[in-house]
Amino acid sequence: MSKRKNHALDVVSIRLVKDAPLLSEHPINSPDDAVKLLGQYLCEMDREVFCIINLKTNQVPINCSIISVGSLNESLAHPREILKTSILSNADKIIMLHNHPSGTLTPSSFDTKMTDRMMQLCDMIGIPLIDHIIVGGDNNQYFSFKAKDILQHSQIHLEDNYKNLNFDTTRVAESGRGR
Repeated sequence: MSKRKNHALDVVSIRLVKDAPLLSEHPINSPDDAVKLLGQYLCEMDREVFCIINLKTNQVPINCSIISVGSLNESLAHPREILKTSILSNADKIIMLHNHPSGTLTPSSFDTKMTDRMMQLCDMIGIPLIDHIIVGGDNNQYFSFKAKDILQHSQIHLEDNYKNLNFDTTRVAESGRGR
């Protein structure tokens, strides 16, 4: 008779841990406000750093979360990591920020795809993405998707008849993704 192995499953928990504050109690009503709070911090980095600001309903920051520290010209950020602190913080809306250490403020193809993907996902979960800001250079220069009037919130239509559901289409910038 073989001995039965212990099939224990670890129980884990996720908690928000506060670091030293970077933000203030001033509402973020424009890209300038966000850049004043984090622009200098991000511009001093020698690698790309991707972060998120979680906001209350009155636009006052709840917190800031560093999502990814990358290399000289790229950082990797996945929606699950981006949204983790937003959900745990009960954020009403979010702003994404990252730096370009080169000082070039033009969004890359990945920056544009990530913004589009996050716009759709954030609209679906009810925590709207209100801006994606790229900072760089010495004088807190920035590119704001909101200021360029690029962000278009999708009109979500939820099917009420299960016979009309179609799951054969590619969704939310997932094309070309292999598993």
